[in-house]
Amino acid sequence: MTDTAVASTARSSIAPALAAGAGLAAAVGVGRFAYTPLMPAMVDAHRISAHDGALIAAANYAGYLVGAVLLARRPDLNSPLSFRLAAATLVMSEVLLAIPGPAVFPAVLRLIAGVASAVIFVGCAGAIARLGGHGHAAGIAFGGVGLGIALTGLLALAARPVLPWQALWSGAAVLTALLLLPALRLDIHQGYRSTEVAGRRRSTPAWRALLVAYSLEGVGYIVIGTFLVAAVSAHSGPTVGSAMWVIVGAGAAPAVLWGMAARHWTPATVLVAALSAQCVSAALPALSTALWSAILSAVLFGGTFMGITMLAIRLGTELSDHRAAATLTAGYGSGQMLGPLVVAPAIGDGYTAAFVTATAVLIAATAAAVIVARMPEPSAPPNP
Repeated sequence: MTDTAVASTARSSIAPALAAGAGLAAAVGVGRFAYTPLMPAMVDAHRISAHDGALIAAANYAGYLVGAVLLARRPDLNSPLSFRLAAATLVMSEVLLAIPGPAVFPAVLRLIAGVASAVIFVGCAGAIARLGGHGHAAGIAFGGVGLGIALTGLLALAARPVLPWQALWSGAAVLTALLLLPALRLDIHQGYRSTEVAGRRRSTPAWRALLVAYSLEGVGYIVIGTFLVAAVSAHSGPTVGSAMWVIVGAGAAPAVLWGMAARHWTPATVLVAALSAQCVSAALPALSTALWSAILSAVLFGGTFMGITMLAIRLGTELSDHRAAATLTAGYGSGQMLGPLVVAPAIGDGYTAAFVTATAVLIAATAAAVIVARMPEPSAPPNP
């Protein structure tokens, strides 16, 4: 392909990449993570307790896991119709969250929102994959996650001091709907089940260690993602807490730089570095309530979690085959569901125990990643 053709292809991929980025911002940045900066407002208004907040978060992650596993087993369900239904469901779930009710009510709504988010995520990711793997397109699209997170932080920062929690959820619903509008134009292709196997999975020690590391990352990262804003708000006020979530989003937007680092070092080595940085992110809120500690934690957390996902899936494909992504996602999703449940009994008047637990889990994840890094690099898989 000539340089002119390459440039033309890259330009033609920008519009769908932007649309997919908007969809990912809606599905993940807002649909999944708006709860993080809005939960403290619900707790302060005595809508829910901190313990309820953990269980409600777990319900959302359980829904995401259900949606991801369902689409992995039934790719034929990934269709334009299901994408549009999921978009409408996600927005409606946020609208209904503004209605007061027992704690089980928001838990069910967040469960439904998790399933819808998974459907939208898979549709957007598939649309980007069909562009032929252009690096800039993928970077733009997945950078949308950071944009969505930053927007939810800005929403809470601007509106929480003057509006009740019900209005905040209504604002999140409007934001989600606006971001989903360009994503509705994406070319969503229905998948098909196939019995064809692209290659024999090699159950190597490195593959098993990677699966352990990524599953533990799901536990540790979601504890930070769920409780960082609440912890900072408790010590420094809601304005500072919301600002931390903006910083997380800003840090996540350019997280594709981890992929660039993997070109100079091995992906496994870079994965160890990213997990180590996230360990520090989890430990800082447990060790200090100072503002500098909160800012550094937000920067390290935002700058690592998307990079870890990209690196783990890349390594999984090298160590196994194309099915590795689904297996890793299932382990990661299970960890996200378990994380809030594990720390919920330890949450009382503060979140220190939650961050100590997250730090310990992430240290174990890093140790498992070190095992992967010390293994010989995998040889190319056999042709199917």
